Amino acid sequence: MVRVERDAVTGAFSYTGKYIARQLVASGRQVITLTNHPDRESELANQVQAFPYHFEDPQELIENLKGIDTLYNTYWVRFPYREMTFDQAVANTRTLAECSRQAGVRRIVHISVSNPSLESRLPYFRGKALAEEVIRGSGLSYAILRPTLIFALEDILINNIAYLLRGYPFFPVPGSGDYSLQPIFAGDVAELAVAAGEGSANLLQDARGAEIYTFEELVRAIARQTGSKSRIVHLPARAALWLSQIVGLLVRDVVLTHDELAGLMAGLLVSQQPPTGSTAFSTWLAENVAQLGRHYASELERHYRSMP
Repeated sequence: MVRVERDAVTGAFSYTGKYIARQLVASGRQVITLTNHPDRESELANQVQAFPYHFEDPQELIENLKGIDTLYNTYWVRFPYREMTFDQAVANTRTLAECSRQAGVRRIVHISVSNPSLESRLPYFRGKALAEEVIRGSGLSYAILRPTLIFALEDILINNIAYLLRGYPFFPVPGSGDYSLQPIFAGDVAELAVAAGEGSANLLQDARGAEIYTFEELVRAIARQTGSKSRIVHLPARAALWLSQIVGLLVRDVVLTHDELAGLMAGLLVSQQPPTGSTAFSTWLAENVAQLGRHYASELERHYRSMP
């Protein structure tokens, strides 16, 4: 009898994890997911068995990870909320890595972010660097991927830029708008992750798209494709962040964080490495604009209000 390899993907019913799980299932591998939302509706619900994370019960987590060849870890938090902090996310990553080791997992593929740093003044990027340290020190074979800005229809940032351009009379560009970003398609990140999972040597790799935009160029590209009549205006960064908080009150969400804006303006969403993604954002935008930004995508609704 041919043995079917079994993998685990965190967040397979959400965003990046869904693209990874979809590729693994298509290749004939069995997949389980660890998630905060085991009962969430998903196209993969009948193909992927779901288990809660059980960070508070390591023995249960170990049992769920037994027999797993590769763990694809997308777990992180965008911002602190209620009792969840970046420090807690790092601690949960440590628990996940240690339980994987004890369960006999062969390899972990960890999704990080471009340009993390232990010396960063931005808690998001410092937390990502600390999580990488956990993975490197886990004793497992590992691959760490550092994507720039991941885009797809499920993405919150790109979708909500389009939403605001469709529905608001003006769109604020913080500062000069000449800071760069380098979007990479979620499907390309998934391909890189699955390929990395097949290896055994430790790997650290940037995941970056083929096109580089300034932020203003990106906004104007989305505006053109959506037919937006919104006026694009430049505001001081502090004023733009304050305005995003006002919009956040209207939509009952966190639209933009200080770390996200500061990281973007500091050029942290670009890579100096050669492109690793083949899907051009411009092509994808033209093909998907009819669906983009039709509804607001809420971080709090997606990850917190629907939690049991």
